[in-house]
Amino acid sequence: MAFGKNIRTFFEGKWHDGDVSVMRAADHGIWQGSSVFDGARWFDGIAPDLDRHLARVNRSAEALMITPTMAVEDMLEIAREGLRAYGPDHEVYIRPMYWAIDGSDLGVAPAENSTGFALCLEEVPMPPATGQTTLTRTRFRRPVLEDAVCNAKAGCLYPNNARMLVEAKQKGFGNALVADAMGNVAETATANVFMVKDGAVFTPIANGTFLSGITRARHIANMRAEGIEVQETVLTFADFEAADEVFLSGNFAKVTSVARFDDTEYRSRAMTDRIRGLYMDWAHSAPARAA
Repeated sequence: MAFGKNIRTFFEGKWHDGDVSVMRAADHGIWQGSSVFDGARWFDGIAPDLDRHLARVNRSAEALMITPTMAVEDMLEIAREGLRAYGPDHEVYIRPMYWAIDGSDLGVAPAENSTGFALCLEEVPMPPATGQTTLTRTRFRRPVLEDAVCNAKAGCLYPNNARMLVEAKQKGFGNALVADAMGNVAETATANVFMVKDGAVFTPIANGTFLSGITRARHIANMRAEGIEVQETVLTFADFEAADEVFLSGNFAKVTSVARFDDTEYRSRAMTDRIRGLYMDWAHSAPARAA
């Protein structure tokens, strides 16, 4: 599924130009859904937290019982080699991925040490800093670990997210604000979520029903370093209706302002813009460039 252009794919030990085929019809990852991926961003000639995204794809593989085959350092070198084909003005989505090739004796579980790996680079523009989205409720919820592999960035989780998004689009909204199994707010269909009230920032506590994102953690660290109060806590839909401001956090866009949640309109985006500025300052700092 290419949604960008200028694609390069590392597969079977070398780089290929274009969106090359990497799976076979009988691969376990095709017919049993045993695939994981991660995503990082290249922009302004930098790839913030790339090492953390690569480490997470290995953890995701282990959560799906797929044997990871690549050290983070090796994936870093592969990504850096591939990115040399792009200029500092290019904006690239970096996507490492694993899938199981063979099944175990009964077929359903993946076999150990039977793993496919690829790393795809795809030129995709960053959404504009001034962009906004809207949120609505959805009847679909985030699963718990006992029901699904919530501790992985796994392809098999995304059909549920797609149902949320399609429902929101049918209602005329850009995204869905999603509840966990208890009915409290977990995240949106595509990103972690923050709300602002009386100058303090709040975000749903990581309770195992959603991935507590790498960019989410970066925002929290940046805000606390700046003296902004941040609370990870249980939040309800009513809390978001009473919020002064809401923004989304994710690798793809880094920060996205929310203009409206159902009938509630947010007049401010001052904190959102401040958080984006803090992130960009950190991303261009010497410590981030050295990572």
